[in-house]
Amino acid sequence: MAKDTLDLMQGTVAVLILKTLSWGPRHGYDVSRWIKSQTEGVLELEDAALYQALHRLEKKGWIAAEWGLSENKRRARFYQLTDEGRGQLQAEVSTWRRYAEAVFKVIETA
Repeated sequence: MAKDTLDLMQGTVAVLILKTLSWGPRHGYDVSRWIKSQTEGVLELEDAALYQALHRLEKKGWIAAEWGLSENKRRARFYQLTDEGRGQLQAEVSTWRRYAEAVFKVIETA
């Protein structure tokens, strides 16, 4: 029986988070929920992987975080892209497009 969700390849989490935050600031749970929704449940981030990635991206200066209140009035850290993060997102998307195109050339060969 096939799995409903896919395991994420290394490097995928960063580009997914950066793209999600390109739409505006979000707290961690909302980042995860948006990715799951956009992929119709095929991609799902586990909490540990999500928060490790958020901290890693913040350390690199690609995202910034500040405390705020979530929609249900709970204290949460909201993350947003920095200017450097926007540039990194463009580079990551370009790399992923080239990678995907190359893989499809192989798997779609008759």
